[in-house]
This record gives sequence, C-alpha cells and structure tokens, in this order.
Amino acid sequence: MMLRFAYVLFASFLFFSGASGQSYLRTNLTDQVDELFSHWDQQNAPGATIGIYQDGEIVYAQGYGTANLDHNIPLTPGSVLRIGSISKQFMAMCVAILAEQGQLSLDDDIRMYLPEMPDYGNSVTIRHLLHHTSGIREYLALVSLAGKPEGGVFGYTAKELVEMLSRQKALNFEPGSQFSYTNSGYFLLAEIVTRVSGIKASAFALQNVFEPLGMTSTQFYDDRNAIIHNRAFGYSPKPGGGYSLDILRSDVIGDLGVITTVEDFLKWDQNFYENRLGIGTDDLINTMFTRGRTNDGEELPYALGVTFGSYRGLNTMGHGGSAVGYRAEFLQFPDQRFSVVILSNVSSFQPGVLAQGVADLYLDDQFKEPSRTNNPEQTQSEISEILERPILDMSDFVGEFYSDELDVSYSLLLKEDGLYLDLRGLASELIPYSEDRLNWGRRELIFSRDENDDVSGFRINVGEIQSLEFLKLK
Repeated sequence: MMLRFAYVLFASFLFFSGASGQSYLRTNLTDQVDELFSHWDQQNAPGATIGIYQDGEIVYAQGYGTANLDHNIPLTPGSVLRIGSISKQFMAMCVAILAEQGQLSLDDDIRMYLPEMPDYGNSVTIRHLLHHTSGIREYLALVSLAGKPEGGVFGYTAKELVEMLSRQKALNFEPGSQFSYTNSGYFLLAEIVTRVSGIKASAFALQNVFEPLGMTSTQFYDDRNAIIHNRAFGYSPKPGGGYSLDILRSDVIGDLGVITTVEDFLKWDQNFYENRLGIGTDDLINTMFTRGRTNDGEELPYALGVTFGSYRGLNTMGHGGSAVGYRAEFLQFPDQRFSVVILSNVSSFQPGVLAQGVADLYLDDQFKEPSRTNNPEQTQSEISEILERPILDMSDFVGEFYSDELDVSYSLLLKEDGLYLDLRGLASELIPYSEDRLNWGRRELIFSRDENDDVSGFRINVGEIQSLEFLKLK
C-alpha cells in the first residue's frame, strides 16, 4: 500500500483546501472517490462529507451536496453533522474514564445510580448496558407506542425517558443471556455519568474527551436552542420528489447526540492508537476494546461502543449511526492505520456501502479476499401470502385502554370500514388476524376477556417487547 501512496504523491499537483485551511492532495484516487459520490454532488440536494485517514493524517476530505437547502450552503469538510449511534463510543469512553478514576465499577448494579429502576430479580450491571446484554426494553419502540416517535411532532425529554423505563415491568430476557442492540442502555449510561460526576454528561464529555483531544467542533448536542456554527441540517426524501427538513425534538444523549466534522473526527480515530485521555495509558483503550460475553461464555463482536469485524480478510473496527435526517459510518482498518468516516445529512444515504467502496480503492493491494458483489437474483422481493381476514364482531373491542408502563391511552373506534386505533389524533386501522388478536402494522394486540366474556384489555407484542399491558377503562 505504501507503493500506492508513493505513486499518488507524484500523480497530481492539485490540492483541495478544507474548511480548516488544510490542503488535501488531489490524486487519481481522490478523483475516483469523487466519482463514487457524484450522485450526491448537487447544489439542490443534501449529501455527505468524507474524511480519509492514513497514518495519522487526513489524506483527503471533501463535501458533496448541500448543508442548508434554504440558503444553498454547500457541505464542506468543516460542516457539523449528527453521527447517530457512533455517539455511543464517546459515552462509553466517559464511563471508562469514571471507572479509571474509581468513581464506579463496570460491574456495579445500575440501581446504585438509578434507584428508580425496577428490581427485576437479576442484577443489571453497567457492563450489561455497555455490551447490549441488559434485556432492557428499547426506548425508541416505547416512545413510538406512546405516540411520540423519534422525529415526530411530539418531543420527549431525558427525564420523561427515565420515568418511562422505570415503569417497565419486565425485561426482554435475563441480563447477560443474549446480545440485543438497544439504545436504552446508552441513554441510561448518560444518566449514570451525570449522577456520578455531578455535572451533565455533555459537560463531562466536553471536559474529559473533546477538549483534551482538541475536538473544537464536537459536542454532545443536548440544547435544542443552541446555535451551531457550520451546522448541516438533516433531510429526508419526499415521495413526490424533493426533500423535507427533519427535526429531532429531543434533548436525549448517550445513544446519540454527538455532532462533529470529518476533520475533527481524525483526533478521535487516532486516540485509539495512542491514548491521550484519562491518565494517558493504554489501559483505557484496552477497556474500550474489551468485548462483551454472554452468561454462557460466548464472546461478542461488540465492545464498548465499538464493533469488531473484518472486510475482505482485513480486521476492522468501527460503528454505524443514524439519527433523524442523518446517516454516518466510521470504518477503521487498525492494522493498516487507515480509516474512512462518512457523515451524511439525508436519511436515505448508505454510508456503509460507500465506506467499503473507498476502502476498496485505497487498500486494493492489501486485501486478502476478492471484492464482494451483489447478485440481483438473490435480492428479489418475496411475494407476501394474502390471508383472508377472520370475521369478528369488531364492536367488542371499542373503548379506552390505558398502559401505566407507557402512561398513555389508546382509543379504539369503530368506523364504517373497520376498527381504528386513535393515538394523539392519528388513527390507524387494526387488522383482524384471529379471534381476539389484531395487528397494528407490525405490532400485535392480543385481547383478554373477563368472566362475562367482555374485553378487559390487551397485550402488545412488537419485536422483543412482549406483553406490554393495556387495561380497558370503565
């Protein structure tokens, strides 16, 4: 690969200047990168920024598309974007620093710091939260069931989320018994950092991570009214063409919330090779790289906010992310000291595929396996089986139903064309599946009856969340 880089040093004398004033060499390889992103290089559409790192330097950084469609402000390497779940790495580092300081242990029961959380009989530890083995229900599913989906018109606060999670009467599974990726764990880690440190988790990260690394354009964004210099707004495609502005009405951080630039992110990438945080030893990075294990000893690819894997025979480390209107990818090849970071401000972007495409260009002579290609015959959509709807007396299900776990009421209304569930003014049709079982999209409602055979309530099953109970109000 060094031969390849030596070659490109002589291949071009053109330079591109980033927002920081840093000049990036233009080469045949960077031209091929530009070609990969050409679809998004438009003045009237959102797009992405890319940073390519080699041996501690940015070898190329570029912006494609528009950061602000209202004012036609272009994306640049200095544009500030949300990185979604890549934020988990930074919150994990905050927890690791507190552990290094002796202020907590990763094996502490979370109820030591979050006493309002229920006692489920089995201890849920900080380590369980870090490795996604806690069994705690996914808060994004819960707020959606409560009529406040992420990106919707109804926002929610961190305080409300803690209260909601503390009302949950069951876990998805016994802590440590399996891996199940969930945002709830890292949100609760942010709450623990706040309570242990005595300052907001965002301030702790600023003082202990971002400022020591010199990441001047990076922060946990938990103030919806803050003015962010060089901010790129998030968008989603509209069905009829064009884009709509996506707004995240939440101050929740931990599982998400970091905003940064591809130029700033280099400093975080390099810290994995030579740690400058905490007391500055490798112990902190070793903690970050400690993979989770299930109760039966199975080692997981997930460590503390980072996922280990491989691509074309080379070891990889990194994480993907998405937030309302944003997508991101951090792909590091540690043995080659090479990384690709892509930050996008449009929800339909696929940064993971493009990050691999960039790696294909720069590490072509390093890979041990051939390039992966998609076979169109293997991606044909399946034809869904059409089932006849059972004949039910839908009037049996009409009424008001309340969940104390969600602190929300559903109204089931009978209209001429069927039964509808009204939640915060939005009505959705319920599809009969079998006796006392109705489907609400991918959610399953299983009804119960009293001794008089009258409907008394129902349980919702969606994904790993099972038996979320609603009782009929009289």
